[in-house]
Amino acid sequence: MEKLKIAGGHPLKGTIKVSGAKNSAVALIPATILAETPVTIEGLPDISDVHTLKALLEEIGGNVSFDNGEMTVDPSQMISMPLPNGRVKKLRASYYLMGAMLGRFKKAVIGLPGGCHLGPRPIDQHIKGFEALGAKITNEQGAIYLRADELRGARIYLDVVSVGATINIMLAAVRAKGRTIIENAAKEPEIIDVATLLTNMGAKIKGAGTDVIRIDGVDTLQGCQHTIIPDRIEAGTFMILAAAVGDGVLIDNVIPHHLESLIAKLREMGVRVVTRDDQVYIERSKEYKPIDVKTLVYPGFPTDLQQPFTVLLTQAVGTSIVTDTIYPARFKHIDELRRMNANIKVEGSSAIVNSPSLLQGAKVKATDLRAGAALVIAGLLAEGITEITGLEHIDRGYSDLVEKLNGLGATIWREKMSTTEMEQLKNS
Repeated sequence: MEKLKIAGGHPLKGTIKVSGAKNSAVALIPATILAETPVTIEGLPDISDVHTLKALLEEIGGNVSFDNGEMTVDPSQMISMPLPNGRVKKLRASYYLMGAMLGRFKKAVIGLPGGCHLGPRPIDQHIKGFEALGAKITNEQGAIYLRADELRGARIYLDVVSVGATINIMLAAVRAKGRTIIENAAKEPEIIDVATLLTNMGAKIKGAGTDVIRIDGVDTLQGCQHTIIPDRIEAGTFMILAAAVGDGVLIDNVIPHHLESLIAKLREMGVRVVTRDDQVYIERSKEYKPIDVKTLVYPGFPTDLQQPFTVLLTQAVGTSIVTDTIYPARFKHIDELRRMNANIKVEGSSAIVNSPSLLQGAKVKATDLRAGAALVIAGLLAEGITEITGLEHIDRGYSDLVEKLNGLGATIWREKMSTTEMEQLKNS
């Protein structure tokens, strides 16, 4: 196991490039199961979730190569082999295997998904959609069993706007008989990305990116070549980081339209933001205004940027309030920021940030992916050395993070943990 160490106080300057979208990758890779011939996806991030999904596809008979961000999947020899536990438990997005395998094989056995612990995130809307398409779903010994004689199109209204359920139902419906209509669908860019891949494979999908998606099922899908969209959450993380400790940072490979809510909030604080076709330039201000932030479904402020943004708010002058309406329990990073001298308290689904705070280096633990990103930004801001454990969470979503930040002038490195440190971490 390794830990991350950061010597704070170094202003960052230069250009940093954004990788392919993690939240697209974890759906695009399972989607390849639906094809009969090889699919190539370009621009994938080199993160642990991608490697886990590669191994899962290989478990069910896929021939998969992955090199320099390009993955080619030959699904022709895949079989509906049960995946009850093991790697499935390493990432929550393993649930996309349900929709893809149900669409291709009309059956699947998938262990209950893992991933970051952000409070209750039920998959009831996924199940509701699968059942509407004609599948029978049972929970047996901690695994979900999905069986269908055939899948038939249906009208499905999502009680909660859910990215995962929208994509999963879409995966199952593209090879169902007849028309499926998903109402109250999520609108995230990652849904459009997945729909684009499926359409290139021969699926008939209209309305992706709106709240009503129409899918006319087809008998077979064929392979294609697809380039993933840039990761808007990684881009947003770098924008926040640049506002906190930057001395003029250009973020490359960005779709600014995907980040309009963040750009608006940064400007409200007093950050200078310049957008170009596929780039964003961030210039730090001498003083930041306190603001209130509320997370909402897209195109609202992303819950995945709530934790990093909270760190930036510690540098404003006054009191800010951050409310998470998506995952109200997503505040485990607050205790760690307090160890670094942040003046923040949690009340219900809100964090109240009294600032400015002079952050101090400390030993902290990443409890989930975006909490890890928040602690990295805090470490870059802090005086002294910050030591972060729980790197397995950060590695799930940020590719080559140490190299990218050092390229801007940061002093950040990984070290192996001692046996004693690993024991202490296990018992903490």
